[in-house]
Amino acid sequence: MDTNFLENNYITLVGKVTGEKRLSHEIYGERFFIFNLEIPRLSGNSDVIPVTISERIITDNMLLEGKKLLVKGQFRSYNSYENEKNKLILTVFAKDIVEVEEKEENEENEMVKKDIVTNEVVLIGYICKKPIYRQTPFGREIADILLAVNRAYNKSDYIPCIAWGRNARFCQTIEVGTQVKVVGRVQSRTYEKKFEDGTSETRVAYEVSIGSLEVINENNSENEQEQKEEAV
Repeated sequence: MDTNFLENNYITLVGKVTGEKRLSHEIYGERFFIFNLEIPRLSGNSDVIPVTISERIITDNMLLEGKKLLVKGQFRSYNSYENEKNKLILTVFAKDIVEVEEKEENEENEMVKKDIVTNEVVLIGYICKKPIYRQTPFGREIADILLAVNRAYNKSDYIPCIAWGRNARFCQTIEVGTQVKVVGRVQSRTYEKKFEDGTSETRVAYEVSIGSLEVINENNSENEQEQKEEAV
């Protein structure tokens, strides 16, 4: 069930369904659902990633909690207008999905340790904001990037990415409008959103943790630069 996706945006995830599916939207009588996929990390933690999928490519029991699935598709964004403000929503749009045979827990952990792909995204897009470089109190180097990835029908996906170490330092030299290729994984993290009235709310953010970064120079391939560092 392999599928040829657009070369500038494709993702592969292997994980377990967590929670219940819910209706996302309906277009021309075709319903789309959202469900969460839990993917383990090397650290022992997990990322929980929202997946949007058409009813046409799933079976009745495929999205039951605990089912292990292989999902292939694209990492997409869209704007949601709430409380007179635009909010960037990120989701994996599934184009292919299959059930994966269950393995013993220790065998599954070995798969993760051996770096068998369970969470990989490849994006080719344009830097649309000046990267923000900073250092943590412990001296760790980080750079935030917003990548515009072209899609069919003159649309674009705006994907937040985060670089570490040498990649982060390298991002300081990248100008807005530069085309880059990144390979990494989609990660989820929780944070506290504070409001003016003093209240706060726990929210979840999604971003691409960059493992490798390459500047694409179509006019002179000799000037291509590549910085690689394993993302923790």
